[in-house]
Amino acid sequence: MKSNSLNLVERVKAPTPKWFKIIRNIGITLTAVGAAILTAPIALPATIVTVGGYLILGGTVATAISQTAMQTDNNEETKPTENFSEPKKE
Repeated sequence: MKSNSLNLVERVKAPTPKWFKIIRNIGITLTAVGAAILTAPIALPATIVTVGGYLILGGTVATAISQTAMQTDNNEETKPTENFSEPKKE
């Protein structure tokens, strides 16, 4: 059995699937919005400040997890299993 264990640096440097790139970008956006709320120069209600903290937390977790997802070499799910051809026209 082949060992597929990678360390964290190799995993982060590996190619990321498209779906996880989208999730990563959403996470970065959530983190930026949360940081903007927390660093606002005006006084905000405590509820909004709490929501800003949760946005930072959720965005950071989503970004970290999606960055460590890696694309495998075997894409058997995307390959057609049967070869269909159009009917012959005579």
